[in-house]
Amino acid sequence: MSEVQKQQQVYDESKIKTLSSLEHIRLRPGMYIGRMGDGSHPDDGIYILIKEVIDNSVDEFIMGTGRRVDVSINGNEVSIRDYGSGIPLGKLVDCVSVMNTGGKYNDEVYQFSVGLNGVGTKAVNALSEKFTVISHREGKFKKAVFETGKLVDESEGKIQAKNGTLVSFIPDSKLFPKYNFEMEYIEKRLWMYAYLNSGLSLYLNGNRFYSKEGLQDLIKDEVGEEKIYDVIHYKEKTLEFAFCHTQDYGETYFSFVNGQYTNDGGTHLSAFKEGLLKSINEFSGKSYDAADVRDGIVGAISIKLKEPIFESQTKNKLGNTDIRGWIVNAVKIAVLDYLHRHLEEAELLIEKVQRNEQVRKEIQAVKKQSKEKAKKMSLKIPKLKDCKYHFGDSSKKGDETMIFLTEGQSAAGSMVSCRNVYTQAIFSLKGKPLNCFGEKIDKVYQNEELYYIMQTLNIEEDIEGLRYSKVIIATDSDVDGLHIRNLLITFFLTYFESLVLAGHLYILETPLFRVRNKKETIYCYSEYERDNAIQKLGGLNRGAEVTRFKGLGEISPNEFGQFIGEDIKLVSVSVDHMRGIPEMLNFYMGTNTPDRKNHIMENLV
Repeated sequence: MSEVQKQQQVYDESKIKTLSSLEHIRLRPGMYIGRMGDGSHPDDGIYILIKEVIDNSVDEFIMGTGRRVDVSINGNEVSIRDYGSGIPLGKLVDCVSVMNTGGKYNDEVYQFSVGLNGVGTKAVNALSEKFTVISHREGKFKKAVFETGKLVDESEGKIQAKNGTLVSFIPDSKLFPKYNFEMEYIEKRLWMYAYLNSGLSLYLNGNRFYSKEGLQDLIKDEVGEEKIYDVIHYKEKTLEFAFCHTQDYGETYFSFVNGQYTNDGGTHLSAFKEGLLKSINEFSGKSYDAADVRDGIVGAISIKLKEPIFESQTKNKLGNTDIRGWIVNAVKIAVLDYLHRHLEEAELLIEKVQRNEQVRKEIQAVKKQSKEKAKKMSLKIPKLKDCKYHFGDSSKKGDETMIFLTEGQSAAGSMVSCRNVYTQAIFSLKGKPLNCFGEKIDKVYQNEELYYIMQTLNIEEDIEGLRYSKVIIATDSDVDGLHIRNLLITFFLTYFESLVLAGHLYILETPLFRVRNKKETIYCYSEYERDNAIQKLGGLNRGAEVTRFKGLGEISPNEFGQFIGEDIKLVSVSVDHMRGIPEMLNFYMGTNTPDRKNHIMENLV
């Protein structure tokens, strides 16, 4: 061993390093805000920074101080002003820079909050190239300015302004390279704040987000005119829920804990379902199957807990088990009371359940055949290469799991040889799937490939048993590949809408071009990137070689590994509102050929 190697391997006191609170956040940002990203996904870090500040403002409203929050975005700078009580001036700097410092450890002040670890605003400070906070209290103010988490200026004095706190920040472009705010993602978050805090006015660049009826407004806005009966709504201090039925398949829920959207549900959601089933069966004097009661339902539940326990760092699923009993009982009593007082709505609800029961019985024969298939398969599904871990496993690896629905054997072959066998599964499609639009659900059981997909994902009953965190459509970028992509999206939106609404469906982006010379290789996802790469490598006349990938099968396993590894590029398939889905699917996937043809001709470039 050389002297240099010996020196490199020395492990002594000099190797031990202590980081300040904010230095640690900058070094390991993913521990505090999850994913980083560039703003192309609604859960990217720049939106989490906004959320952390607004959470504090909403807590002020919950405490009864301040009924308005102003949010403005000017370029890359975000400003958020609330009109609450304001941070105590003497603790202003500590509250935004010292970990485990805040008022939310005190039950007498903040009883129900998600941000109980004292990290939120500190993370925003640490991950911003510039961070300014001003607190106004009783005619006095204090201001602190930070740069990359370091205090650079302080001032205080007297000023006539309403009590409250103003936070302005610019996310650090070194940590969030080439980021851009998508306003629709921010607007959707603000609507959720409005629904969960009826009476609170939020403004984004002057546009108001306000809800008078809370979750009732959420359900009305989601289903539009598709509801069968009026939305049933109940609200008290720690529990609020709303629901109605539509003619659609499947069930869709929005669940929240202390204002946090738990898109994978948890104890509170399963308790809500149980309470609903018990109330309807007791009211009708029947023993309806749970699936018959819930098919076509759109519901929302919000609870407030002093000490919520989440199953993951991202707070997507609630794990408290002691709350089940009181939620089940509260939902049962409230729904029973409503049904007895609104007999016309009750009759429409029961008729919907009876129709669901009839449809289920009609496909029992088909289901029996499918169960025989399932016994033979035992999840040894043809063309499925499964992974070791699955979504919902106690291991953290479960949250990293993904399945690629890929087109043909050649593409699957490239992916199989370079995938992560612990977290990445591959399902190979044998051709174009069935166009499901307008078809009854028994078509899924009769169509072998769609049936295999349903069984692979384990979503026949509901998505709580989903086996993979991300369901990724990986097809070629040609016309056939895009058609397959649309057919799969139609399949999920038609029968398993909640999978899409919960944010589990994605599209894999793969490069269209490879530009290389003898020294360097650049992969390009657009013609613009291709042209820049050619110029960077000296031009076509100086040895730059361009390859156009016609399909995924053309990409070698060695190349493919980096496209599904740490640098994987995914586009989330998201829907703003359920109410527009039937019209959208009817236009693009239905039988209105003349209308669609005219649309194509008018918009053809």
